[in-house]
Amino acid sequence: MSLLTVSGLGKSFGGVRAVDGIDFALAKGELLALIGPNGAGKSTTFNMVNGQLRADAGSIRLEGQELVGLRPREIWRRGVGRTFQIAETFASLTVAENVQMALLSQDGRLFSMLRRAADHRRDDALALLDQVGMKAQADRPCSVLAYGDVKRVELAIAMANDPKLLLMDEPTAGMAPRERNDLMALTKQLVIDRGMAVLFTEHSMDVVFAYADRMIVLARGRLIAEGRPLEIRDHPRVQEVYFGTGKTFEKKRAAAPAAATAPQEVA
Repeated sequence: MSLLTVSGLGKSFGGVRAVDGIDFALAKGELLALIGPNGAGKSTTFNMVNGQLRADAGSIRLEGQELVGLRPREIWRRGVGRTFQIAETFASLTVAENVQMALLSQDGRLFSMLRRAADHRRDDALALLDQVGMKAQADRPCSVLAYGDVKRVELAIAMANDPKLLLMDEPTAGMAPRERNDLMALTKQLVIDRGMAVLFTEHSMDVVFAYADRMIVLARGRLIAEGRPLEIRDHPRVQEVYFGTGKTFEKKRAAAPAAATAPQEVA
């Protein structure tokens, strides 16, 4: 049985059909990349799964339970975590306190004044930070961290509710090549260790091809291809949508100078 099942999903804005009847499924222990050119409907799809947008049509089921119509917080409480394209942390709080704030929210005590974040489940916060390689920096303020480390803290925050499904919106945006590879390798290990699933959007094709177990490709709101990375790389419709007839992902990589140090981006 799939962890996440999306069927007949649709969303319109005025007269524009942003997402048009797409279907896909995601299993436990799987990283699924959602890609497509600008305007393909990726963000709309992503935000419907998260509850930030309500679908006009179709179904989104997590372990058989319908998510359409639920608010983001309700979806979060059902075991769906999320990271954002621009990392969101409290810069004035320590690394540990950021995670403790998420644990307070998980426990339904975010707005309680009875206990400070620094006193709440510190051992649990440190355990989460240990999983993302940030335990040694637990007492440093987030404001002094390198951006790659901030993204790791955000990942620990996203895991505070022990998610079954983690949504990652362009997780490597703004990161140097080594940082982004380290982050995705860590994510892949967490998927293995925790048995959770990850749905992520990403513009860097080297990240997608290196770490995704499967890929789904959207164009103009419709799903045009689904499969493993090698299948998608050679898919003629995908090649046409991204590059036009006669070009390939491999040719694009070969033509790019300093491929070892510069990210491969597909807008």
